Amino acid sequence: MTRYQLVTLALAIGVAACFVAVGIAIAEKSVLGTIVCLIGSGLLMGAGFRYKKKHLS
Repeated sequence: MTRYQLVTLALAIGVAACFVAVGIAIAEKSVLGTIVCLIGSGLLMGAGFRYKKKHLS
């Protein structure tokens, strides 16, 4: 695996973990946890898109 693939895999796993955490936070009725996890997933996705654009252009 190349470095690019490892970084994108790590970002994808991070986003998936945040989405799982959103589900757990909703089940626990934690509004703050839900918001934090949604923001985290958005930031990680944005970082992934920026990384992809930077390395594929």
